Amino acid sequence: MSRRASSPPAARSIESRRPGGAALWTAADGVLILLFAASGRRTHEHGLTPAGILETAWPFLLAYLATALISRVRKAVPGKPWPTGIVLWIGTVAGGLLLRALSGTSVAASFQVVTLLVLGTFLLLPRLLGLVLTRGRTQNR
Repeated sequence: MSRRASSPPAARSIESRRPGGAALWTAADGVLILLFAASGRRTHEHGLTPAGILETAWPFLLAYLATALISRVRKAVPGKPWPTGIVLWIGTVAGGLLLRALSGTSVAASFQVVTLLVLGTFLLLPRLLGLVLTRGRTQNR
């Protein structure tokens, strides 16, 4: 019996019961990464053009996609905070900062801290909320 099938219903993520759940999580995470980039550009008055937002976001989007693909190969459940959410968060931050540095863009210590905190919030909070809501629904049955 697979590990996922033997876990109690409250421990299963929303997407494990719904087709296309992984694609929904990927799209939501992508939007949140774009929001992170837009927020930074707005804060530092760099302009909010689509090209500008993509210029800021591409290292993090690419790092996220690479981390997500590796996670999927390892049969990770996209909506779970642990370990999937943590792995996606750390992989996105570390890979994004590395790609940003390799491309010659600034990775000041303050930017690294903000990136770690904001992307941590954006990539983990929806998963934690999903877990709480799923457990609440299961306990009310």
